[in-house]
Amino acid sequence: MIIVDFDPVIVSFGVVQLHWYGMMYLCAFATAYLLGMYRAKQPNSVLNQEQVSDLIFYAILGAVIGGRLGYVLFYNLSSYMDSPLSIFKVWEGGMSFHGGLLGVCAVFWFYGRYLKKGFFAMADFAAPLVPLGLGFGRLGNFINGELWGSPSDLPWAMIFPSGGQIARHPSQLYEALLEGVLLFVIVWLYSRKPRATMSVSGVFLVGYGIFRFMIEFVRLPDKQLGYLWDNWLTMGHLLSLPMILFGVFLLLLAKRQAIKDHK
Repeated sequence: MIIVDFDPVIVSFGVVQLHWYGMMYLCAFATAYLLGMYRAKQPNSVLNQEQVSDLIFYAILGAVIGGRLGYVLFYNLSSYMDSPLSIFKVWEGGMSFHGGLLGVCAVFWFYGRYLKKGFFAMADFAAPLVPLGLGFGRLGNFINGELWGSPSDLPWAMIFPSGGQIARHPSQLYEALLEGVLLFVIVWLYSRKPRATMSVSGVFLVGYGIFRFMIEFVRLPDKQLGYLWDNWLTMGHLLSLPMILFGVFLLLLAKRQAIKDHK
């Protein structure tokens, strides 16, 4: 049986420590930067390389601040009310994708207004840059031994010491593969051809929402929340469902606009 028990610290320099969790975030942002630079070189790109650099910088701030605040508000408000300073201990984990998404959307809106570009033009450009970063984030969760899954007797089930001596679904790896690698392939290939505005954003939202909704069935909810209804509904389900519905709505709007433009 595989036991997942990594040292979360890569290397220490006195009081300064380099954590695996932070390294995964660096990999995520570096990947987004490189992919963004590549997209900026393509014909009819809505952003040039200088603007991509600025966007990635602001998006990092939006993702980190939004992700942390989202986790605090959606998943663990009472604990952080008791110890407000622990909000800043991001190296210990505790980031919400849905909160990070809202933070990044705020960046798209403000920076898009500054560049005099539409919100969805920015979002469509950036959507293919996101999934691999999500995959790195889930690897960080795996190394930290957090957000593990429900008990399992499958051959690849793993023991996470923080979850007791029970073999569990490595749900972090499921998410890294589905929300990270597979979603990247889908959105990247889809975005390589000219698409109606909102289409790429819609595909990303639907894809992520479906994958996350599926994995929530084998990923245990945060212990401070537990199941919200009937021993299966989680906060992840509730936050992912609106993403799916809104993504479908965007795809329908984009299709309608494309038909109107061809008349």
